[in-house]
Amino acid sequence: MTHGRFLLQLLGGSENSTHLRRWVNLWPPFLGMGIRVKHIAPDMKAIDVEMKLRWWNANYVGTHFGGSLFAMTDAFYMLMLMANLGRDYIVWDKAATIRYRKPGRGTVRAEFRLNDAQLDDIRDKLKTLPKYEPVFTVDVKDEQGIVIAEVEKLLYVRKKDATPS
Repeated sequence: MTHGRFLLQLLGGSENSTHLRRWVNLWPPFLGMGIRVKHIAPDMKAIDVEMKLRWWNANYVGTHFGGSLFAMTDAFYMLMLMANLGRDYIVWDKAATIRYRKPGRGTVRAEFRLNDAQLDDIRDKLKTLPKYEPVFTVDVKDEQGIVIAEVEKLLYVRKKDATPS
């Protein structure tokens, strides 16, 4: 079974959010960087991720390595859209940018949220467009709730039966 098929199985039902969280937490890149998924809502519309500062994910000045901060935001909106739009849609991460606001120390967190209005907007746009590229933003915050990095994610979404563009 491929990783993609395995993930789709895990995304198949609300009872599977705990299994998905465990699987993602054991994924070698996240495990190696110390990235932990703390919560996945059963409806896959909320995911909380955190990363503690450790010697292996610190940069040369003792703050969070920028690549680890960026990695802790990877793929979550894609997985959330896949789970909520269903198998009739193709969803890809297309691009992302990060803007560092201040050095990250201690434990940092990112909260991913998806709402029904966003999902309805995507479905509505794809009634007339061959593809749609929604943008999602997530803030990485320190223990005091101060934004240390802003990440913008550009996703690619289309219906499976639509002509790729």
